Amino acid sequence: MRKIYSKIESISGNVITVTATGVRYKELAVVETKYGPSLAEVIRLRHDEVALQVFNGSRGISTGDEVRFLGHPMMVSFSDNLLGRIFDGSGRPRDGGPELTDSLIEIGGPSVNPAQRIIPRRMVRTGIPMIDLFNTLVESQKLPIFSVSGEPYNELLARIALQAEVDLIILGGMGLKYDDYLFFKESLEQGGVLSRTIFFVHTASDPVVECLMVPDIALAVAEGFATRGKRVLVLLTDMTNFADAMKEIAITMEQVPSNRGYPGDLYSQLAARYEKAVDFEQAGSITILGVTTMPGDDVTHPVPDNTGYITEGQFYLRNGRIEPFGSLSRLKQLVNGKTRPDHRALMDGMIKLYASYKESLEKKAMGFKMSDWDEKLLAYGELFEREMMDLSVNIPLEAALDKGWEILAKCFEPAETGLRSDLVSQYWPTKV
Repeated sequence: MRKIYSKIESISGNVITVTATGVRYKELAVVETKYGPSLAEVIRLRHDEVALQVFNGSRGISTGDEVRFLGHPMMVSFSDNLLGRIFDGSGRPRDGGPELTDSLIEIGGPSVNPAQRIIPRRMVRTGIPMIDLFNTLVESQKLPIFSVSGEPYNELLARIALQAEVDLIILGGMGLKYDDYLFFKESLEQGGVLSRTIFFVHTASDPVVECLMVPDIALAVAEGFATRGKRVLVLLTDMTNFADAMKEIAITMEQVPSNRGYPGDLYSQLAARYEKAVDFEQAGSITILGVTTMPGDDVTHPVPDNTGYITEGQFYLRNGRIEPFGSLSRLKQLVNGKTRPDHRALMDGMIKLYASYKESLEKKAMGFKMSDWDEKLLAYGELFEREMMDLSVNIPLEAALDKGWEILAKCFEPAETGLRSDLVSQYWPTKV
């Protein structure tokens, strides 16, 4: 039997403090209020002073209410019954379906032992040329999508969820607007992939503490399926909202702030989630894509700045497109040499020519005279942006490689591309 405490020492915002012993960090408790029981989580231990974040807020809580500790942290049901379901940030059904209470597993556990990991060796196909061809996503990779408010990053995640060649999609939404939540729900239903998707969603109107739980719940479930041999892709949006929720709770607890008011353990908290990406030797894998919005498009903001030290590259989403400059997949060389012989050479050659196009575009804007070479580069750049960078383009990798050769052939002579003659003789299109 767990002890019941009937005296709350203080109430500050949604954080209450009680004096208790034998309590663990992250342990759950039930607060009996006049409106009924309310769930809370231990967020700080200082000797026998225990601070708890109340999920539903402190409205209706008085200092004489009872606090009953449950003896375990937040747990989530794990089974195939999760597939096709939508839950809130604490694992309760949001889709009107039955509540799942069997086969409970703890969330927020440690990352996988490095001895159990293997070197990534397989690509995750998405049907998006700027990913598959130029910055290949690799199984067990952890990558952020750096963007700003107003960019179609949720639309990009929805497309990846619909098209990624994986066994299972777990979508974690943090601080979503209700319109975004409905967009994801309708997109997955209409695309016919809801049956292999699990959705944990925290909207902007939900309790702040649930925002912090979304990544942990999503990744705990992902680990369960990965150990059963499933290739799992975890999509998280938006990790800046996750960090802001940490910041809000830290302020309530009167912690000494660090850079721009964020708590001093921001890096550790982000790393604890991203490091759950793993590829098992004789089982499945977890791949993580997490949107990180940059306030003011400032990459030195604490959230993207810390994220960049943790992850294995990044995608930059600007002007509705994945930018080739700045975007980077540090693991792509592990797989794109195994796809088709021309993959790496074509990738490097096209990006080099696109960089030259940007220089010619700048010359034109400054009023310099355009040479024949400049005109070729301008034509190439327009084709590249329309047929490769546009997010509406949806073709498999092999078709994207063929398309790349077609674009080159429309604008240049073979010798002007800088590509090896053996590749040119094998892949250069005879008709354009």
